[in-house]
Amino acid sequence: QVQLVESGGGLVQAGGSLRLSCAASGLIYSVYIMGWFRQAPGKEREFVAAITRSGDSTDYADSVKGRFTISRDNAKNTVYLQMNSLKPEDTAVYYCAAALKTSYSVSSYSHWGQGTQVTVSS
Repeated sequence: QVQLVESGGGLVQAGGSLRLSCAASGLIYSVYIMGWFRQAPGKEREFVAAITRSGDSTDYADSVKGRFTISRDNAKNTVYLQMNSLKPEDTAVYYCAAALKTSYSVSSYSHWGQGTQVTVSS
């Protein structure tokens, strides 16, 4: 049974930082592209960042470029999202997901975590 379990969300003031983690089990982690998505109330789920199998290439949404960093540790089956200079508009539920090919599309990701809430106060 595949499980992706996010942690590290919380309440932070604007300008602050959070580090999200996502631990994977039940899959051959190293063959998957790992991504982070987010969904704010009343909005569609949107791509945030993705990282290749080896971790040698990353991609980001324009809205987070320069502020967020995705990384992975294949020995620990874990992917991270370091979020700096947080803004109120970053408030959302953040999800990690696994895909077999690089994509910005929700539909390309076959496995999802349950999500972790990030709230940024102004």
